[in-house]
Amino acid sequence: MSDGLDDVVAAETILSDVDGAAGRLIIRGHLLDDLAGRTSFAEAAELLLDGFFDDLPRGAALAAALGRSRLEVFREVAGLDAGLVQASPVEAMRALTARLADGDDVATALRLMAAPAVFTPAVIRMQRHLAPVAPDPALPHAADILRMMRGEVADPAQAAALDTYLVTVCDHGLNASTFAARVVASTRAGLTSAVLAGVSALKGPLHGGAPGPVIEMLDEIGEAANARAWLEAALQRGDRLMGFGHRIYRVRDPRADALKRAIRRLDPNSGRLAYAEAVEAAALAILRERKPARSLQTNVEFYTALLLEALAFPPESFTCVFAMGRVIGWIAHAQEQLAGGRLIRPKSTYIGPEPRQAA
Repeated sequence: MSDGLDDVVAAETILSDVDGAAGRLIIRGHLLDDLAGRTSFAEAAELLLDGFFDDLPRGAALAAALGRSRLEVFREVAGLDAGLVQASPVEAMRALTARLADGDDVATALRLMAAPAVFTPAVIRMQRHLAPVAPDPALPHAADILRMMRGEVADPAQAAALDTYLVTVCDHGLNASTFAARVVASTRAGLTSAVLAGVSALKGPLHGGAPGPVIEMLDEIGEAANARAWLEAALQRGDRLMGFGHRIYRVRDPRADALKRAIRRLDPNSGRLAYAEAVEAAALAILRERKPARSLQTNVEFYTALLLEALAFPPESFTCVFAMGRVIGWIAHAQEQLAGGRLIRPKSTYIGPEPRQAA
C-alpha cells in the first residue's frame, strides 16, 4: 500500500508533466516559461483540448465562442439567492455551476470554462451589495473577468497579469482535484459532474484553498523587520508556513517564478513585492535551519496571493480564481480519461475486525 498514493502511476497522459526534482513543468509539450506571459487563456485552452473534441473552434473562433458561453451562463446568475450570497464565493460558484447541464460535448466544455469566470465576479459584487455586470463577449477572457468584477474596463497590463496566472495554473499533473475529476469522468457521469468534483477537491486547504492565508500571514507580520521573529514563533507553535513546501517539488516551484515575474511586470516598483521577497527570504532561511533534511521551497500559493491581491480580488475568492484557470485542465483530463474508457476502481486492504465465528 502507498499512503496518499505516493509514486503510484494511475494514468498515462499527454497533458502535463511535473518534474519535482528538476523544478520543471511541461504542458502539452511546452515548458511553462514558454507559455506564461506569452499565451492567452483561450490559446491555452486550445492547446490542452486539442484532439478531445472534433468540433473544437480554433484561434479567434474559440475566443469568440468562449465569449458567447460567458453570456449564456450569465443567465444562471439570476439564481443567486440570499443564501448563496452569504456563502463563501467558492460554495456559491460551485452551486451555480451545478445548475449547468451535464454532457461531454464542446458546448458543455465551453460553458464550464466560462462558469467560474462569470459566477465569481457576480458573487463578489453581490456580496458588496452591487449588481452583477453582464459579460462582454467581444473582450478577451481575462479582461472580461476584471471588467465584470469592477464594472469598468481593466488596464491592459492587469488583464495580461491575470491571463498569465490563468495559464500558469491551467494544469499540473495528477493533483488531487484533477484526479477527482478523472475518477468522476471514468464513471461517464459527464463533464459538469467531473468539474464539480474538481472544484470540491480544490477548495480544500491542502490544495487550492490555501492562497488566502498567505495574505493573512503577510498582514500579521506587518513589516520585513518582524519576519524572522513571527515566522519562528509560528513554527514553534507547530503552524504551517503558508506558501512554502510542496508534495511534489523538491526545488523551487516554477509557477512561483512565473507569477513573481508577472507581479514585477505589473508594478516594477511595488513595495508589497519587496516586502514579500524579504518575508520569503526569511522563511526559506529558517526552514533550512530547522528542517535541513527536507527541501521546503516557495510554492505557487505565495505569489498567487500577491498577484491576485494586486488585481483586487478579495482573498476569500482566490480559490475561485484558481478554478478559472484549472478548469481547462479538468476538462482535458476528463476527456482523456473517457478516451481510455476504463472505470477507476482501486483496491483497498481491509484492516477492520473479523466477523465472530458462530458458537
